[in-house]
Amino acid sequence: MGQQSGLPLKRNSQTPKWNIAVHFRHYMDKSPPSKFDDKWIKSRRGKKNQVDPLKPYACLIEKEHTISGNVEDVATIFLTNKECPFTCLMCDLWKNTTDYRVPPGNIPNQIEWAISRMPPVQHIKLYNSGNFFDVQAIPQEDYKDIARLLRGFNTVIVESHPKLISQKSLEFRDLLESELEIAIGLETIHPEVLPLLNKQMGTDDFKQSVKYLLKNEIRSRAFILLRPPYLSEAEGIEWAKKSIDFAFECGVECCVVIPTRQGNGALEELEKQGHFSLPAIHSLEEVLDYGLGLKAGRIFADLWDIELFSTCDTCLLQRRKRLEACNLQQHIMEPISCRCDPQRVKL
Repeated sequence: MGQQSGLPLKRNSQTPKWNIAVHFRHYMDKSPPSKFDDKWIKSRRGKKNQVDPLKPYACLIEKEHTISGNVEDVATIFLTNKECPFTCLMCDLWKNTTDYRVPPGNIPNQIEWAISRMPPVQHIKLYNSGNFFDVQAIPQEDYKDIARLLRGFNTVIVESHPKLISQKSLEFRDLLESELEIAIGLETIHPEVLPLLNKQMGTDDFKQSVKYLLKNEIRSRAFILLRPPYLSEAEGIEWAKKSIDFAFECGVECCVVIPTRQGNGALEELEKQGHFSLPAIHSLEEVLDYGLGLKAGRIFADLWDIELFSTCDTCLLQRRKRLEACNLQQHIMEPISCRCDPQRVKL
């Protein structure tokens, strides 16, 4: 399950081959540090939002092209729990977390509170600003009650760092009547940028976690960043494509491309230093079209705060609608033509 068959993942012969060292250094006015540590990242933060540990901090229902090929409603519950132990350079999810472990029983209560207020849906995501299998965030003793509350759903999707995917994942799967899917942050396979993200993982960790899930018949999806720090616009596009290739080759069933945005303090600091810029909406379109053209699995563009990535009011609404249509139909739609197109304005 989850592995695609029959389709080779070969790059077009016209795809430029990047000299990593030359292009990586060219974009910077000075070399980056060997790493960004927790202290440096946290020192750039603002204050956390006030959250209620008895309730999820957000809930929503969105349409998604599901594994069955149908467009269906998918509920997402954003659980309130202790902050993730991995302090990633680009992450702003810490804003809606607690500084302490929520007591056993709180997470099931949050889920029950949300489910009782939502219309009937068949698919649900439990996103917890970190890792579902971090016992400091989701107490393992809550698994049975969580599984009981999820009866009736066809699909349950949770998120996890690859290093926290283990026997606990299988134990949770076995309690469910639903099919389990796990979302994993790959971010980028750029060999110099990935270590700078302070994610404390490498591509081998990702590959092994997906392999473990496939062996145990659990589907996975990958989160991929478009233009993380220290990449030019062209490099951001190229390495997002390479990361999609890698994720599908590992065996993920779905990729989600997330334009990198500020909001956590660290990226604002890097932006001031000239080491980070927001990607363009055109770049997101190009990467999504590339992924759809592979036909190796589902691929989505994350449209949260999509207006941040556009400098043209004339075509923003049209481009958003096109991206939404690509997400739902899972094929390349007619491109939008505007004076802001990269062919007319150099990126």
